[in-house]
Amino acid sequence: MSDQYAAQSTPTPNPDLQSLERLVGTWEVSGGVQGTVSFEWLEGGFFLMQRFDFDHGGHRVQGIEIIGHEQPFGGEPSADIKSRIYDTLGNTFEYTYELLGDTLTIWGGERGSPAYYRGTFSADGNTASGAWIYPDGGGYGSTMQRVTR
Repeated sequence: MSDQYAAQSTPTPNPDLQSLERLVGTWEVSGGVQGTVSFEWLEGGFFLMQRFDFDHGGHRVQGIEIIGHEQPFGGEPSADIKSRIYDTLGNTFEYTYELLGDTLTIWGGERGSPAYYRGTFSADGNTASGAWIYPDGGGYGSTMQRVTR
């Protein structure tokens, strides 16, 4: 197997991941959840890692999220930017990310899901404000304020 890997060219990250560069850093989150979130690139630039520490409805929730293109064993990378969250309450959630201009959309599950977050970055990129929308009509507003880059 090592000969097979040696013969392959060095892979490079999909350029669409660079749109998520504006998330890198530490943010204070307010609104329906309170706490901090930080984003950093894993070595190689194929995945962005989020760490979070929130109070959500009186429950402390910590976790990680890995964001990038899924690539099944022996397959091609996904067209969409996908993620999976693992948290201290035992949840594993999947999301699909899209950043167009200053608008970030995160769908719960697949693109077009009725559960999603949509927010807009400020002109200086240091604030993102939006809301989580749930199919039952629920949801909550959320604002992220950059603390460090």
